[in-house]
Amino acid sequence: MNSTIKEFYKDKTLFLTGGSGFLGRVVIEKVLRATETSRIYVLIRSKRGKSPQDRIDEWKIDPFFGVLLKIQPNALERIVPISGDCEEPDLGISAADRELLKNEVQVVIHCAATVNFAEPLHKAVDINTRATQLMLNLAKEMSRLVGFVHVSTAFSNCVIQHISEQYYPDNLMAGADKVLPIRNVCGDVLVDKMASSLMGKFPNTYTYTKALAEQVIQTESGELPVCIFRPGSIVATNKEPMSGWIDNIYGPLAMVYGAAIGVLRIAPVNMRAPNPVVPVDYCANCILACAMQTANESAEKRLRSLPPTIYNYVPHKSNPISNRTFTDILAKYQHTVPLEQALWYPFLHTTSYLWLFNLIAIFYHTLPGYAIDLVLRLQGQKPRLIKLYTNIHKSMNALAHFSTGFWTYEMINTDRLWQSLSAADKEHFEFDMRKIDWDDYFSRAMVGMRVYLGKEDPSEEGIQRAAKHLKRLKRRHRVLQLVLCICGIIIIKWFVGLFL
Repeated sequence: MNSTIKEFYKDKTLFLTGGSGFLGRVVIEKVLRATETSRIYVLIRSKRGKSPQDRIDEWKIDPFFGVLLKIQPNALERIVPISGDCEEPDLGISAADRELLKNEVQVVIHCAATVNFAEPLHKAVDINTRATQLMLNLAKEMSRLVGFVHVSTAFSNCVIQHISEQYYPDNLMAGADKVLPIRNVCGDVLVDKMASSLMGKFPNTYTYTKALAEQVIQTESGELPVCIFRPGSIVATNKEPMSGWIDNIYGPLAMVYGAAIGVLRIAPVNMRAPNPVVPVDYCANCILACAMQTANESAEKRLRSLPPTIYNYVPHKSNPISNRTFTDILAKYQHTVPLEQALWYPFLHTTSYLWLFNLIAIFYHTLPGYAIDLVLRLQGQKPRLIKLYTNIHKSMNALAHFSTGFWTYEMINTDRLWQSLSAADKEHFEFDMRKIDWDDYFSRAMVGMRVYLGKEDPSEEGIQRAAKHLKRLKRRHRVLQLVLCICGIIIIKWFVGLFL
């Protein structure tokens, strides 16, 4: 049986934003490797003195594209950079490039976003909300457009606990119809000062501006063939193009990596809550299926005046993974897949109370950090632990709303999409998380973290060196525990002796 997804993308021209990001690169690689698309236009800005074309040329030596380039040595020639920036008016796209896009593009995948929880509101609005509006305006001029996927987040409506595949404009104290005009007439500083009054219950600018973007899609997409894809916390690849690949330490894997190198020992986590982790390659496959489905159903939606379809994407309710299972699995593999660059023996305690995390962190992080920095100073080296822990604590406090929260999700549309696919589509564009063995997945994710983030030797010899290093750290850890216990007993005896 032929793959209907492959047939859909054959000879198509795509326009993708966020192509240099984690998800964007995986989507591009999959499209090039698995379909016969004619061309992919990628919105990309100049950075650090490198032109958009220079940045794409760097992918020729990126190991992530190695599998693709072995099969199709000239695959990257199908990528055409479009110089632009989501922060700029009209996306910073030149008039000539706009004409090119308007005349040629058939499928749009809008992945670009700032995922920084601490982003100033003015910048988050520009990138996450206004850019979405500008993308819709551009799409309305695309004469050949058949599908548009807006990548949102499963946390865009985190102010409620059960999230269906629907719109929630009532959650917004100030909607896009108010915020965008304010942004257009007010300076950066003034917009940022208004953040708390505009955001209401939203915990950060990221979730708020992604919610605003969804409202823009709901109210301004008109008759465009648009859908919204809401993934959970995007983590390492499950299968494609290689198992366990990851290039960032955002979200859950920031905690994993910090614990693995021995610097994170306490974290704010609700152990009973489900963990909404989703492999990035499965996300890419689902996005490609969403675009096809949107194209197929767009005529019916126009006739019935239905809003754009939303696809929630988190672990399936029949195969969930709780935070407890997540941390237990990772604790196991931190010892079987050790890091040679670990600074201390890895262990991680958790609490669902943020105040308790901040209290325990003083003893687990701050005080040891000062002690180690003192030793480094005495040795004539630059102190680094306190600066590191300041950043870690800032990140943990920002993540706490999500790591200690509890959300459930409806996935009716996503389930229907999967069931509608042919056997060939399910084989080549898999995204059914009911079949994932989480233990096996995270064992491979830990190996990937070690190789792709830690840049460590993947050979058996390299792992053996790391294992020996871990044993040394364990001995030091046990000695320190013994010393602290003895000191504690002495202090207690001394204190009791004061009253006897």
